[in-house]
Amino acid sequence: MSVDEFDPEIERLFARTPTMADAPLFIAGVEAKLASGSRVRTLALTLAGLIGGALAVNETMHVSLNFGSGEAPVAGRALGQGIQAASVGTQDAIQSLLNQTGMGDLSLGSMGGIQLFWIAAGALIALAAAGVMKLSQEA
Repeated sequence: MSVDEFDPEIERLFARTPTMADAPLFIAGVEAKLASGSRVRTLALTLAGLIGGALAVNETMHVSLNFGSGEAPVAGRALGQGIQAASVGTQDAIQSLLNQTGMGDLSLGSMGGIQLFWIAAGALIALAAAGVMKLSQEA
């Protein structure tokens, strides 16, 4: 057989895929393995997220940042004053926005820092959940 006859013969043989007798069984087995791996992966990621979230909340509750204390270094005191000034500026901007929308009697100053933290955390979680829902609908 010459080269000119061999190449087209090989191409013809590989162009036709033979059907196997157990093809539906094989496909069902592969799909079952993919589905079970997905469940294990989902469980592992959920468990890791819960453990990580619990550790993050625990560490957040026990953090003590005393930038404004007298024994703090000069850079720490300056950072503390900068954070406080930014907080007051942000609060004033939000209060003026609330006054413009007619909700001026809502006072953010009466809330402690931890309440504002949980409000922001809840908003971020809701935003992340909305993003996950959007991604799951696209896939």
